[in-house]
Amino acid sequence: MPRTLTGKSILIFVGDDYEDLELWYPKLRLIEAGARVVVAGPEANKKYLGKNGYPCVSDANIDAMKSADFDGVILAGGWMPDKLRRSDSVKRLTKEFADKGKLVAAICHGGWMAISAGVYQGVRVTGSPGIKDDLINAGALWSDTSVVVDRHFVSSRKPDDLPDFMDGILTFLSGR
Repeated sequence: MPRTLTGKSILIFVGDDYEDLELWYPKLRLIEAGARVVVAGPEANKKYLGKNGYPCVSDANIDAMKSADFDGVILAGGWMPDKLRRSDSVKRLTKEFADKGKLVAAICHGGWMAISAGVYQGVRVTGSPGIKDDLINAGALWSDTSVVVDRHFVSSRKPDDLPDFMDGILTFLSGR
C-alpha cells in the first residue's frame, strides 16, 4: 500500500471489552499507510482487553487529548462504547472532530459514542443492527449496508465490513 497518509494523525479510543478486530485492523492499516496513530483510554499505559481477550496498551489518557492534534477519530465497537460514551472527554472530542469536518469513523456499536456526542442529526450512517433504533432516535438516517460515507462521517456494521470501512476512511483521509 502506498504511504499516502504521511503527516496524518488519527486518534482511536480504547477501553475494556473493545471489539478486537475493529480496533486493530484500522490501527494497523493506518500505520501501513503512514499515519501516526494514538490509542487513548481512560488511563495511559494501561492494558485493556478486547471482547476476545486480545490486549491493547493505551498510548495516552483520553482526558489529555486535543482534537487539534488529529485529523480524525475512530470509534471501535464492542461493549466498550457503552462505557466510554459516558465520558465527557469522549463526547467533547467526538463533537469537536465532527464540528471541524474531521473524520469521525464508527463501526458496530461505536456509533453509541457519536450518538452521545450529539453529532448524528441528519447524518447517513450504518452500524450494528443492535443500535439501529438508537441511531434513528438520535436523528441519523439509517442504511443497512457495509459502509456509509456521508461527508466526514464513515460508518460500518461489523467486523466483516472492515475492508469497506477502511476503504472509506483511507479515501477520505487521502482526499480522493
